[in-house]
Amino acid sequence: MSMDSVNLASDKRLHSRKHVKVLVIGKHGQLALELADTVPTDVELTCLSRTEIDLTEPSDINRVISTIKPNIIINVSGFTDVEAAESSYENAYALNGKAVDNIASAAFNAKVRFIHISTDFIFDGSSQRPYTVDDKPNPINVYGQSKLAGEVAIAKYHSDNFTIVRTSWLYSRFGKNFVKTMLNLMSEKEQLNIVNDQLGSPTHAKGLAHFLWCLIKLEKWQAIYHWSDLGITSWYEFAIAIQELGIKHGLLQYQIPIKPILSVNYPSLAKRPSFSALDCTASQMILTGKAWQDELTDFIKALKPTS
Repeated sequence: MSMDSVNLASDKRLHSRKHVKVLVIGKHGQLALELADTVPTDVELTCLSRTEIDLTEPSDINRVISTIKPNIIINVSGFTDVEAAESSYENAYALNGKAVDNIASAAFNAKVRFIHISTDFIFDGSSQRPYTVDDKPNPINVYGQSKLAGEVAIAKYHSDNFTIVRTSWLYSRFGKNFVKTMLNLMSEKEQLNIVNDQLGSPTHAKGLAHFLWCLIKLEKWQAIYHWSDLGITSWYEFAIAIQELGIKHGLLQYQIPIKPILSVNYPSLAKRPSFSALDCTASQMILTGKAWQDELTDFIKALKPTS
């Protein structure tokens, strides 16, 4: 089995100073790619895909850990298609629940620190304020339920070496996400209808990656952290901002009408929380985040075509 690793620390640095070995599981996802793109020079990073580590086989996870000998595992893998999860219940639970339990068990036995990425979708959306890390989860779709199963699996180990980082509305220059999809549709369609009654916080994956690199430097973790860009918006308002910035920075040539619609008028298998903003107060003490508008501006600028 090949183990394609990303090692961005120089040999000289590895021998001249203490470094940390980090294993990222789920290397093709947008967050994993941002982690590889922003890795500190004193981190020895190995990224593996699910074809390179069998998360259904505890023995294979143990083998990988014993071979790489990581100090920290960051799990960014999972079943992330919210719609498909409704009809792929077993697959969603296998990747978001059982696989997480297998990783946690192996990390616990090997005394390896473990960071697991979770989601705002473990909440039902009934809150009138951003969700804190102490609020009780109550997912309303299979994706959220399967992600909560992973959180429960981690919690049963009662390990100070484990932490969960919940995030929301993730986007990046890598992979598929709302921002890139909107830019494509805005250049192809004459009009768009975007849901206006679901509120939350966008998260630029690069900012989340920086937060995770700050997190690994801490000697002690709390059980759960929340990380998103600052501020609350709707998908409709987010789309409006994407179009305005896209035109301003040359990614879009003209403006198209964008119509706000209600969730009930948007065909969907999965119910989604009407409000899923996360309270990131504790995380802001570790790394000061930026407003979602500023993160989006930076992202759009970086995509601007060079003349």
